[in-house]
Amino acid sequence: MSAGTFEEHPHRTADTPGDDLVVAGVSKRFGGVPALSDVSLAIEPGKVHALIGENGAGKSTLGKIISGVIEPDEGTLTLGGRSLVLRSPREALAHGIVTIAQELAIVPGLTVAENVYLGSEVATAGFVRRREVHRRFRELAHRVHFELSPDVLAGNISTADRQKVEIMRALSRNASIVVMDEPSAALSSHESAALHEVIRSLARQGSAVVLISHFLSEVLSLSDIITTLRDGRLISTVDAKTATEESLIEGMLGRSWTAAFPEKVPVDADAPVVLEVDHVSARGVLDCSLVLRRGEILGIAGLVGAGRSELARAIFRDAKISGGTVRLNGTGLAKRSPHRSIQRGLVLIPESRKEMGLLMGRSVRENISLSRLDLVSRLGWIAGIRERRAVSQLMKKTTVKAANMGMSATMLSGGNQQKLLFARSVMCSPSVLIADEPTRGVDVGAKRAIYDLLVEMAQDGMGIIVISSELEEVLGLAHRTLVMRHGRITAELTGDDMNEQAVLAAAFSETNAT
Repeated sequence: MSAGTFEEHPHRTADTPGDDLVVAGVSKRFGGVPALSDVSLAIEPGKVHALIGENGAGKSTLGKIISGVIEPDEGTLTLGGRSLVLRSPREALAHGIVTIAQELAIVPGLTVAENVYLGSEVATAGFVRRREVHRRFRELAHRVHFELSPDVLAGNISTADRQKVEIMRALSRNASIVVMDEPSAALSSHESAALHEVIRSLARQGSAVVLISHFLSEVLSLSDIITTLRDGRLISTVDAKTATEESLIEGMLGRSWTAAFPEKVPVDADAPVVLEVDHVSARGVLDCSLVLRRGEILGIAGLVGAGRSELARAIFRDAKISGGTVRLNGTGLAKRSPHRSIQRGLVLIPESRKEMGLLMGRSVRENISLSRLDLVSRLGWIAGIRERRAVSQLMKKTTVKAANMGMSATMLSGGNQQKLLFARSVMCSPSVLIADEPTRGVDVGAKRAIYDLLVEMAQDGMGIIVISSELEEVLGLAHRTLVMRHGRITAELTGDDMNEQAVLAAAFSETNAT
């Protein structure tokens, strides 16, 4: 049988719907480590079928097998009762299967419209009909309520907008099966709501949607069927109407789940100030001031585009400051240099671990030791034993799970990749840590591990700033919360005033309350 072709499947049963995509006994290993073990399920037309589980549970691996990115070691796929062998996403597309991947596949040098219709360009005699491309783009953007300019280079837009481009590209293919891997991870609440309506619309029109998501509220709201994976094995497939967040979490973890966040330990009001930001202005930041004390977790909330990440980069000196000062432990950070900030004890975990944080092709060991090679070197040469000892200790402290420290960062789950950034930061022995979206793309089990790590760091005396689009995360971790809007800090909330209603009110407020 040639790649991507059908043949009659002898084991098809009479009670299996004719247009189902059936996964039967699928297993996959990477370097001898099982990612999937004997997984079977059916994807039905007109249904939203969610795949949930902790990072490393096998969700994305299964999604990639369905979409032709990788081939299973064992097991079969059938579509409409006929065997289907897929050796590439292009072959999957030929059978109506498209994917919105977690790892964005954007060509920075092409425009937004060119990225959306990449591979399916409207052309005559070899020439792209740009007017027709723009017309189709505007119609699609209007249908999904995304505000994007077709002529802007994709390399110049935000991570959230790149996610929208990926979504529009998949939808432009008019597929019968759409695999969505964390489609709303980088979207704001109103953008996610628009995407949810698109997903519902696809199902109403008869398409099957495979939804891989860490957001259980999203899963429960959208799904018809929910499959839970744990350690590469199928735990359950249930009707979404019978599921609750508690039952899903218990299935994912294999144990009951108590509190989502660690208990807050009060900060001494007289604790020394470790970071002072005084009337700082930068690109996207207007006259911002804040104080951070030793052992304190300070949350920064706000809508997408409010200037939270821009403020973090300005403090870290990764962006030019046009006004104001930053003082670390009472001394000004005069030089505009992230390297200098790290040397002085200020580190930043960026919002995108793959684009701005990790060296994905490098090993776990290299990614951790990169920040302080001077500590593991002698006479300009890396001392292997010293490096391995330091990395081993940091992996244990930050609970990084890897087969060995020599394996590539690309082989780790999203949660363990995120923990790599924490391990690298701890190696710098910082007095201040800024964590921008510390749990983006991380499952509920790994989230709690990261929350515990942040609280432990604070108890050890570190000052921590947490920036998150998840309001629950900010309120659950922070001793104080600052709210930003249009580059300004509009409110400082503490105690009983630190609640969802107050944050949202300040996020939409036009006045500067500071």
